Amino acid sequence: MMRAPSRVGTVLLMAATTWFFTVAKASAQVVDRDQVLTRIAFGSCAHHDKPQPIWSAIAAANPDVFLFIGDNVYADTRDPAKMQQCYDMLASKPEFRAFRAQFPILATWDDHDYGEDNAGAEYPMKLESKRIFCDFFGIPETSPVHKRPGIYQSFAFGPPAKRVQIILLDTRTFRGPLREKAFVLPGRGPYVPQTDPSASLLGAAQWEWLETELLTPARLRIIVSSIQVIPEEHRWEKWANLPHERRRLLGLFANHGIDSVFFISGDRHFAEISRLADGVAYPLYELTSSGLNSARRRNQDEANRHRIPETNFHDDNFGMITVAWDEDDPRITLEIRNLDGNVARHTTFRLRDIAAR
Repeated sequence: MMRAPSRVGTVLLMAATTWFFTVAKASAQVVDRDQVLTRIAFGSCAHHDKPQPIWSAIAAANPDVFLFIGDNVYADTRDPAKMQQCYDMLASKPEFRAFRAQFPILATWDDHDYGEDNAGAEYPMKLESKRIFCDFFGIPETSPVHKRPGIYQSFAFGPPAKRVQIILLDTRTFRGPLREKAFVLPGRGPYVPQTDPSASLLGAAQWEWLETELLTPARLRIIVSSIQVIPEEHRWEKWANLPHERRRLLGLFANHGIDSVFFISGDRHFAEISRLADGVAYPLYELTSSGLNSARRRNQDEANRHRIPETNFHDDNFGMITVAWDEDDPRITLEIRNLDGNVARHTTFRLRDIAAR
């Protein structure tokens, strides 16, 4: 079903649509301030050189906005021309082309579209990859993104009583060195917690910006991280590889009385829902969706003591968030949907359940 691309204000993607937005103040962007978000879809890990039929299922879910949260292409290169070719291949996918003509898209990156597998601040072509990223996702020249390193952004939707803040973090541009095990078993992942407290994940400027953003008024906050925040056991990329940075993130909520927060993430090539209840003021949820066309069973038996339900999902998938604002205590549903758009995993909670007490 086609519809006019004007519900949230439309992201300009390769001149296909037009992104209308206003800047409320220097630290926050408000896209179509009166738009109430009730359906938010997201996904990650889309190989540009493989078919992408899942866009039809995402379109059928009729989201108000789609969040492309990393590994949007698999460039893995220091050659800007090759990186541009990867984005051109994504743009040529018929299902994606039809999707972006109807629905607004907001984006951040992970390692493969940043430039190299597991890359951080050491990647030498970050300015070139940022330019290509901004061009493809239509980030206007007036956006603060162009005036600072990295691509982190924040958007606020809806009137105060139903305002949803979406914070898209950049976990690549500023990330310090990770610590690897001396001996790695095949398929088990190389990383162990970094003991150097000076190693940063977000960098000083992004941390300061994030704290400011979290202090702006919102009824519900979605923090977008390309890598997982809550899971701790696995040895692949995650916030727990830099435990001091993970503690700092979780401490922001307690220190400032910030509630009504949950996370979404990608990267893992499977999907799962995590819930952290110990040591926090209110339960923290995380919906991980990966990949749009690249899910695999490598980590089928991977431990995650925070996972709900107990099994993860290993077929191609996307994430879906619905908010029932018409209820007195809004109900929030987190879903993992498969290639056909059917719900494979889900959890539901009330807004009061994630309020500080």
